[in-house]
Amino acid sequence: MADLKEFAEKLVNLTVKEVNELATILKDEYGIEPAAAAVAVAAGGGGAAEAAEEQSEFDVVLKAAGASKLAVVKLVKELTGLGLKESKELVDNAPSNIKEGVSKDEAEALKGQLEDAGAEVELK
Repeated sequence: MADLKEFAEKLVNLTVKEVNELATILKDEYGIEPAAAAVAVAAGGGGAAEAAEEQSEFDVVLKAAGASKLAVVKLVKELTGLGLKESKELVDNAPSNIKEGVSKDEAEALKGQLEDAGAEVELK
């Protein structure tokens, strides 16, 4: 049990860069797509200032759900890999980060998809 707590502590304290490296390793070596885990760890990691300085990584921030909230919740669920409840909470608690530390191209694509669903989105 103590080992798991120690492991969780290490995960929570990862920087955005370290989370991205971990995601790459999990995907390339183990075939695991860690989108939801990366979002959860990055949110707790506090590496947002580092991502802002580099400007090669962007955060996709949902500012408002817009008129078609259900469509936005479904899209957030699909894009993040989160469950329906967690996706709804993200949308309900807007402004909230949908994805952190993504490339400019990926951030623009996510923004376009969310805006097409009716959401108000900002890139940081």
